[in-house]
Amino acid sequence: MLRLGIDVGGTNTDAVIMRGREVLSGFKASTTQDVTTGVVEALEGAISKAGADRAEIGNVMIGTTHFTNAVIERKHINPVAAIRLGLPATACLPPMVDWPDDLREAVGNHGYLVRGGYEFDGREIAPLDEAEIDRIGDDINTRKIKVAAISSVFSPINQAMETAARDRLLQKCPDVSVVLSSDIGRIGLLERESAAIMNASLLALSDRTVEAFAEALKSAGLACPFYITQNDGTLMAADMVRRFPVLTFASGPTNSMRGAAFLTGERDGIVVDIGGTTTDVGALQHGFPRQAATVVDIGGVRTNFRMPDVFSIGLGGGSLVRRNADGDITVGPQSVGYRITSEALVFGGDTLTATDIAIARGEADFGDRAAVANIYAATLDGARAAMTGMLERAVERSRISPEPIPVIAVGGGSILMPDQLGDLQVIRPENFAVANAVGAAIAQISGEVDRIFSLENGLTRDICLKQAEEEATKKAVDSGAVAETIETIEREDVPLAYLPGNATRIHVKVVGEMGGLDA
Repeated sequence: MLRLGIDVGGTNTDAVIMRGREVLSGFKASTTQDVTTGVVEALEGAISKAGADRAEIGNVMIGTTHFTNAVIERKHINPVAAIRLGLPATACLPPMVDWPDDLREAVGNHGYLVRGGYEFDGREIAPLDEAEIDRIGDDINTRKIKVAAISSVFSPINQAMETAARDRLLQKCPDVSVVLSSDIGRIGLLERESAAIMNASLLALSDRTVEAFAEALKSAGLACPFYITQNDGTLMAADMVRRFPVLTFASGPTNSMRGAAFLTGERDGIVVDIGGTTTDVGALQHGFPRQAATVVDIGGVRTNFRMPDVFSIGLGGGSLVRRNADGDITVGPQSVGYRITSEALVFGGDTLTATDIAIARGEADFGDRAAVANIYAATLDGARAAMTGMLERAVERSRISPEPIPVIAVGGGSILMPDQLGDLQVIRPENFAVANAVGAAIAQISGEVDRIFSLENGLTRDICLKQAEEEATKKAVDSGAVAETIETIEREDVPLAYLPGNATRIHVKVVGEMGGLDA
């Protein structure tokens, strides 16, 4: 069985065909405004290059920046009824209080405060005001709002009030789609609420995007199921993407990191993904991206759903190389981006870029090398020193141990990476340019449990951990994972001394292969 991996980036759409652990072909196409055209071109190129039989393709995995870009560009966002259960507390900070003005207006700025919510120890702040939920339902119908996000104070400890509010609202507004904050975020009301509102605003777009991907695959003669990568390096079925589009945020860098781990066999290291404009840097732990432990900014909004701990610097193949007023050579952050094939010196243009430096120094060989033959040696050395310094600082920022670990360079711009960064060896694997699509193709199915267990009536910590693992494993198997390949990659338990019943919060995550890929 063949697997087709596709990664839709801002500039390029990459596709690979894989059989087991072998990459049969890789192909790059330009990303198009309608997405579908670029996807079809990339997959057709990869299929043709591999000489693959379409009937042999059993699964398609797609990574996309579609939803992230919608938030950043303030496009394709729908109005949301943001309902918070928390009065008489929290009234001084209404929903979306810290959002940028333009994004708050894009989602309609419809905030509602209702009596309800919980204290940190699980006691009610106030009973749910069902009459107020009814009045909100009438207002939603009047305003013709189609989606709502319900958040409750400390709902990750007890989801009951959010669920009750949703059920009550649907009696008044049966056609409204409702997102619960406890399904998305973690402890931290404003960040969790923002993640829920953002998710609700993207539901219509996710529906259209999933349909567009389905149509693209159908037009290419592919009848197999498709999955979309989420930001923890695993897969979601199409129906799950329709419900939780925010879980795809930052899946592009995640795919590159998973692809880097697969192509090199390294499970721990630092991945440097160099594109045309920026470089994404993150750490691998057990073959998966290290998750961010703090709040994450998305389009100017603080959120706290899971995200990889990845950061970007303004260095890429198209970065501009210039001499500043002090005579020092600088590289980036400005870039010619996708115009590199017409504006860089080696492609007949008149702009000195980082790629031109690499060609002139003999670190890569493509384009017209004669066009960069007369660049001053001082300029070449200064630009190389600047790029190496930027990369060294970025890698050191991701290190959490003095122990030497491998640095894996991927992405089309990884020609800019030297063979050694300080005391760290640099690995540049085969198929490095399409590592993101490889990461999508080899993504695994996950199952996750994160809830409160009560250690009473003979239940011990070990018993509860085992129950959580079994529950997470069942979720993964139900989603299509092969039971024999499942392994636990995250397991933690935190005693909650302020809750009754000797309560402990247990988080367990397992992953397994979908099938068709040797473990």
